[in-house]
Amino acid sequence: MTMQTVLDALRDALGDAVSTTDAVLADARSDKSGHVSDAPPIAVVSARSIEDVQTVMRIATATGTPVVTRGAGTGLAGGALGGAGEIVLSTLEMQRVLEINEPDLLAVVEPGIINGAFNDLLLARGLWFAPDPASRAISTVGGNIATGAGGLLCAKYGVTRDAVLALKVVLADGRLISVGHRSVKGVTGLDLTSLMVGSEGVLGVIVEATVRIRRVTPGTVATIAGYFPSVVSAAEATAAVTASGVQPSIMELLDPVALVAVHRYLQLPTPTSGEAHVVIQTDGPNAEAEAAAILEVLHAGGGRAEMSTDHATGEHLLAVRRALHPSLEQFGTPLIEDVSVPRSQLAAMFTAIGEIERRYGISIPTVAHAGDGNLHPNFVFEGVEVPDLIWQAADDLFTTALRLGGTLTGEHGIGLLKKRWLGDELGEDQLALQHGIKRLFDPENLLNPGKMF
Repeated sequence: MTMQTVLDALRDALGDAVSTTDAVLADARSDKSGHVSDAPPIAVVSARSIEDVQTVMRIATATGTPVVTRGAGTGLAGGALGGAGEIVLSTLEMQRVLEINEPDLLAVVEPGIINGAFNDLLLARGLWFAPDPASRAISTVGGNIATGAGGLLCAKYGVTRDAVLALKVVLADGRLISVGHRSVKGVTGLDLTSLMVGSEGVLGVIVEATVRIRRVTPGTVATIAGYFPSVVSAAEATAAVTASGVQPSIMELLDPVALVAVHRYLQLPTPTSGEAHVVIQTDGPNAEAEAAAILEVLHAGGGRAEMSTDHATGEHLLAVRRALHPSLEQFGTPLIEDVSVPRSQLAAMFTAIGEIERRYGISIPTVAHAGDGNLHPNFVFEGVEVPDLIWQAADDLFTTALRLGGTLTGEHGIGLLKKRWLGDELGEDQLALQHGIKRLFDPENLLNPGKMF
């Protein structure tokens, strides 16, 4: 089947939803990971309905053409790159909020809605959607679900998986299935909803999501800014906060290199040399008392820290944290990694990162969701191709995270970047089972081939 035949079939069925302009095809070749595919895809199809998605998948199955599903293109693992001979299926124009059900605290949305825009709609009604990735202003809810995104608030309020009740999914052959439930409880059959969350587009196309929403937490929000003489002492202090039993809503840690990069990017005063930074928030009726208890823990750990209940101060500190990844782009191409370890092993992981920096003669600016042990070590290099030295250092880093009882990815997914290490974590038997699940859902290997596995 020629590419022109596929293109003709798409245009006949979907008209102006099909684009082949150089700019659109070029955009579909890359994402925020910095990776670029070897060649442009056949076309980008901007689906506007479930029926459009089904049509694309039926044409793909009939012609044996691979399909890469894509949202806003904010992924950090190369999981949504379109390449030669592939159709890129964009769900970005499917942005409707179909239902907001306050009595049941659920909402039904299309996959293309931006996380931040969805929350703006909810906040006007005294509600909110808890998943809070740093990219919430630009990432889609569908993409968050497909990658199993986490974020700043997940230590207290859970990751995206915890907020998903039900999904509508288009399978590789165009069939539409509904998985999950609207009720609080539901254990009928195998849990295909959880299987779809984090599946990175290799099992089906998420076209609708029923998600949990919350009422806005009453009470004060207290924000703590803390500084420590080293990143290891900061990590030890955050682990001590966790061990104390106090549950912050946000607990973020920036190492000294990351802190300097952000301050330079935001044109803020240069921070004290060598200091690591933590920003912690508590919320709810007991926020100030909890913050006071956390301050004691931080001071006992050798830090200097202050607490504020001023909203603008809190937002400023979180804006500094959220600016890390764009701040690194001023130095080159960032390879943004994503490992998680048990929270008690956070300091050990930071110690290991320091050893890897010295071993390879490189700098690895790192930020961590310290509340749940998820670290984002960043490798910055020149050009597009990742140098072998960087891959060697990354291999060392991944191996260390696994040795400490952790995982290759906490929220970004496997995509292209980490598939070579997948077997190291899963083992042969589990990897074989996962390949079997992929074949069951997608026997012709049409959905996002070459990613994850």
